[in-house]
Parts: sequence; structure tokens; C-alpha cells
Amino acid sequence: MKKIGITTTVPIEILLAAGYQPVDLNNLFISDPDPARLVNIAEKAGFPLNCCSWIKGIYGACMAYGIDNVLCVTSGDCSNTIMLMEVLKLRKLNVIPFAYPQQPLPQQMEYTLQELAQKLGTILEAAEIVRAELSPVRALAHQLDDLTWRESVVSGAENHLWLVSSSDFNQDYHKYRSQLQQFISECRQRVPYPDDYLRLAYIGVPSVYAGGLYRYVENHRARVVFNEVQRQFAMPEPGSSLAEQYSNYPYPYSINERLHDITHEIARRRIDGVIHYVQAFCHRGIGDIIFRDAIKLPMLTLEGNDDFVLTSHNRTRIEAFLDMIKLRSSKIDPINTYKGDIHED
Repeated sequence: MKKIGITTTVPIEILLAAGYQPVDLNNLFISDPDPARLVNIAEKAGFPLNCCSWIKGIYGACMAYGIDNVLCVTSGDCSNTIMLMEVLKLRKLNVIPFAYPQQPLPQQMEYTLQELAQKLGTILEAAEIVRAELSPVRALAHQLDDLTWRESVVSGAENHLWLVSSSDFNQDYHKYRSQLQQFISECRQRVPYPDDYLRLAYIGVPSVYAGGLYRYVENHRARVVFNEVQRQFAMPEPGSSLAEQYSNYPYPYSINERLHDITHEIARRRIDGVIHYVQAFCHRGIGDIIFRDAIKLPMLTLEGNDDFVLTSHNRTRIEAFLDMIKLRSSKIDPINTYKGDIHED
């Protein structure tokens, strides 16, 4: 199958029906043995230093891995993608724009999907057949998520990796399904995490230092049991059609669509505190104001750009944040603990 790069989660059922193999360029970038080299490729090409590293990494991945076809999401994700698309055109790549509708209405979405299918030389009926084929694969991803927060036998890092990979199913959904089935079987044999671990929610886009973040919080007797955007990649509300499925996917729309999902899951998963990750130079960082107003739990906001490991500064902030939650919830003995004022970050 001919590879086609995607700049974020898109209706891959249409791409597969058209004979393309979707490749999530974000995952290609961040899983590279040296992601900084991909950023350097973009900066040498003229991308400014104060541009999001994900955008630069996507460009670098296209150049380094020879991705000739790219589906760029021009509405519902990153505003910088519009200019990235123009640069990719300059480099003679075959660029296909895709815009999520302004509102999550199935009727509008169906028109958008039909337009995309026509561009790629297929029809929605063929994509619906692919959707049915992907349904059991997505169901496995949801099982993994349940094992994370209900059964406490899957780590936050493992949850992140499997769910974030559902954007393109690691470029092979048959292999993804087989490997995930085996992994779930292994997890069911594990001893659950202790009940005294703090339960955290991670909201916002996946971070550039994801692995280190999850390991660090677990080293301090806390664990992420809700990965917001990653979970949505697996389409937890598939609906009865492709149009409904991508209308129920809240990320491209108003922040209120995301808030509805976040607050519901926070209550359902018994969350003690929230980590909100924002990418430097990203307009979505402004949404932190809204999240802090709506979510009535301790919240730590972390920012990242091209630091692919957890910095000592952020480690200190995370540790202080977790200590504050433990004090507030009486999950640690406050005797001999600092008695000064404690402020939420």
C-alpha cells in the first residue's frame, strides 16, 4: 500500500479504503531514535526557533523518511499546519488538505467525508466496510483502557503508547490487533497497583517527554488512569456510522466538547489531580484558563517544546504537586511535614 502521512487523527477508514497506508507523522517523529535531528532538519530549512517542535518534527519526518503524500488537517488541529502544508508543496510533496467541519454534526461530517473520499478515489460505502474491520481493533484498545483504570493492571505509559498508536495502528492494524491481544492477556495476569496510589488525569496533547513523565509519577506512588486525547484517538464513541464516529470525536471542535468528556471521565475514574500538558507556542495553551475554571481539582500545567526528557525543573514541580495532593487528601501522614501555605500550581 502507498504510504500517506497524517498530521493528526483523521478518518483513516477512508484512507485505507482508497488503498493508502496511513502513517501518523507525530508518532514517526517522536519514536525516532533521535527526534532532535528531525527538528534540526526543519530548522535548517528555515523553520523559526519559536515554532512548535511537533510541526518541525513532522516536516523533518517527511524529509527523512521519504513521505511523498501527506494529508494535512487545516481546521480542527494546529493552525501552523496551514503554512506547513505550503512548505511541503514547495518541496514537491503531494499534499491533500482536510478540514473538520466547524460543528460536530453528522450531516456536515458526512458531506466532509464524502468530499475526502472523492479526492482519494473511493466511496464512503467502502470506508464503512473498513470501519467494521477496525471495530474489534478499537474494542481491544478500549479493553486496555478499562484495565488501566478499573483493574489497575496497566500503567499510564502503556496506556498512552497503545492508545496514541491507534491513530494509525502502527501502520498495520492486523499486527496491532494481534500484539494488543497478547499484551492484554499478559496484563490480566498481573498484580494490581496498590490502592494508595494517587489517581491522575492527563489532559492535553501527548507530550514530547511522555515516557519520562509517566515513570516519574509512578516512582512517587501516583499513576495516570486517564489519558484524554490518546483515548479519543481510539474512538470510544463510534456511533452507527463513520459520520457519527467522527462527530463524536471531540478534539477538533470547541473546547466545551472536550470538557464534557474530561469532566465525565474525571468523576468516573475517581481522579485526585490533573496534569495539563501544553505545547510551547501552541494556541491551545490558552485553554488552560478554561480548564482551571471548570475543573475543580488540583491541576498542574506543564509546558514542553524540544526537551525530549523530563527536566529537573519539571520533576521538582511534579513532586511538589503530588505531595500537595497527598496532604490535601490525607493520603500521607502530615506529621513533620512542612506547615506553610500550600498553593495549587
